[in-house]
Amino acid sequence: MTVPAHTFAEADLIDIRRFAGYPAVGTGVIVFPFPWWFKYYSALETRLQNLTDAEATVVTTYLSQLRTLETAIVGAGDNLDTLEAGPWKWNSKEVEQRTKLLDQWRQKLCGFLGVPAGPDLNNSSGGMRIVV
Repeated sequence: MTVPAHTFAEADLIDIRRFAGYPAVGTGVIVFPFPWWFKYYSALETRLQNLTDAEATVVTTYLSQLRTLETAIVGAGDNLDTLEAGPWKWNSKEVEQRTKLLDQWRQKLCGFLGVPAGPDLNNSSGGMRIVV
């Protein structure tokens, strides 16, 4: 028995690719080395097109968490101008710590999807980097 694949909204697909560290698809014109596209990006796209509804639910849960973590990093910027206020003390490593947590969740998303992290995510951990 064949289980129908889940269809994600375009905004979700964009965020999945982005959080996984992959560049924008755009019009589909390949602007980085073709072997890399075929081996990694194509694997991600195939996986996304063939997830079951149950698997897609897990990915949607990751997306919700990742969006919240990303928003918290941007919000942390509001406190960068304050070193100390009353009993509240500024955590000078807040943005760094939040970014690290976000990247850990991004890696978990890639692990669940069974694809390697894209060049944007790998660059933060000293992995593969593509220069065009």
